[in-house]
Amino acid sequence: MINSLPQAAQDELDQLASRYGQPLIRMAELSASTFFDPLSKNDRYGEVCMVIRRPNGRLLTMNKTFYPPDTYRLPTGGINHGEQVFAALLRETHEETGLAVNVKRFLAIAAYQLANPRRDAQFYTFAFLLDEVSGTLGAIDEDEKVEAFREIEPQELALMAEHLERLSTTYSEEISGTWGDWGQFRAVIHRLVWEALV
Repeated sequence: MINSLPQAAQDELDQLASRYGQPLIRMAELSASTFFDPLSKNDRYGEVCMVIRRPNGRLLTMNKTFYPPDTYRLPTGGINHGEQVFAALLRETHEETGLAVNVKRFLAIAAYQLANPRRDAQFYTFAFLLDEVSGTLGAIDEDEKVEAFREIEPQELALMAEHLERLSTTYSEEISGTWGDWGQFRAVIHRLVWEALV
């Protein structure tokens, strides 16, 4: 499925696709010339994107205390080296939201590379549609600095991607990079999820 991943990860993704549906797969070339958080973190090779559908059919988004004003996004969480994607999905969903979920669909995979210098993909996002079944909404891991949650309609994902793409080029110590580069990166999975859902 993704030849640049280790064979064990490829095998797991094939199994997940068989169980939850074939995801959309895209390679995204980022215009940033340097890595930034989370691309710069050495403790992970990728992340899961939790597309959590609440009982009212709306999707859960979140922001953090240090984000630019009115900037929300789909929750994500890192996959540790050697950790299975599915295990990371369930762990991160609990840590970031406190919710129990049922996995419904494997929506999308984004693989990223920097445009300059040109490299093989160094980071991956795996997005899954999850139905909330129980729990009380709230971040369990305080280190995540989650400030608030907001619900959106699925069709609003495209507008969220546009907002992310228009963030300023202001440098942030929190992400060790500019918000503009980070926003371009974050917009990719929002557009892919929107495409998969609509």
